[in-house]
Amino acid sequence: MNIYKIAVIPGDGIGPEVVAQGLKVLDAASAKFGFKTERQSFDFGGARYLKTGQVLSDDEMNGLKKYDAIYLGAVGHPDVKPGILERGILLKLRFGLEQYINLRPVRLYQNVATPIKNKGPEQIDYVVVRENSGDVYTGEGEIKDKGTNKEVATQVMVYSYTQVERCLKYAFEYVMKRHATASWKGLNEEDKKAGFIGKLTLCGKNNVLTNVFGLWDRVLSDMSKQYPKIKVDYLHVDAMCIFLIEAPERFDVIVTTNMFGDIITDLAAVTQGGMGVAPSGNINPGSVSMFEPVHGSAPQFTGKGVANPLAAILTVKLMLEHLKEDKAAQAVDEAVQSVMLKMKSMLIGQMGFSTDQIGDMVVGALK
Repeated sequence: MNIYKIAVIPGDGIGPEVVAQGLKVLDAASAKFGFKTERQSFDFGGARYLKTGQVLSDDEMNGLKKYDAIYLGAVGHPDVKPGILERGILLKLRFGLEQYINLRPVRLYQNVATPIKNKGPEQIDYVVVRENSGDVYTGEGEIKDKGTNKEVATQVMVYSYTQVERCLKYAFEYVMKRHATASWKGLNEEDKKAGFIGKLTLCGKNNVLTNVFGLWDRVLSDMSKQYPKIKVDYLHVDAMCIFLIEAPERFDVIVTTNMFGDIITDLAAVTQGGMGVAPSGNINPGSVSMFEPVHGSAPQFTGKGVANPLAAILTVKLMLEHLKEDKAAQAVDEAVQSVMLKMKSMLIGQMGFSTDQIGDMVVGALK
């Protein structure tokens, strides 16, 4: 029997409430599919920072390396200045644990509303692979002559060959895995005759950010030769924003930089029904990875039982896929879909059921 060590960080706001539902589902899945989890909970977040002044020490971060996965609820507290928790916990974990991929599946389920007219589940079903360790997020830059009319602020977009190569490698391999048994439905007859099974689209800005995307373009071109079954595509980020709305069906797997990925994945989440159904994973293929819903802590709704836990539950599905418990992951996905059909809305407070009730319903469907 497989036993997985899971570090649980419930976090702030609605984080503990939705994580509790995810753990209920995880327990039901483990009982049904014959694996076990050993879990340790950590209080990293706003409440601890306000009480002790501590965010996340190097020793605490390194201690998480002994776990198979980290399950995080949300980070963000109204009484803590913006940036302290985000940089001190989220970014520190992502950078310190070398979680160099942010994985964001974008899928519209049945009975989930999208603001895009005449688009449905057939059109909105793709994955964004966001590079998670470089870009302007590294903190390189400076402010000169601060507070004067000569002030100049710089934030430097930084990428190494290694960062680009490993991200693109992950993206190509993800396309291959995604279509191991069936080709992407968006391929035309000419693509099929050419032997393609899927498509990888690089989202960038190579007409302006010529240094950084010159590097991405070269590595993409070289690596594509190793994957002759994958069609390679490119779009400027501004065009990407247009097509995510006008023609989401043109995308299979999108790979992009940290900053552009940060932007387009939130746009994409709205098209799949909102933050309440959007999971994510911060992946280090060779070490511990972290899984979190993307909705944030929503402190105004804390303790009211109105938060949608489905993003947190779908995050458990992502974690199970990462742990190679594919049958359990598929069962969780199917259970979530069955519950979605009974809900009035995916919006917080408008679901027709409480947070706990939805968690219980998923568990019931899973059993």
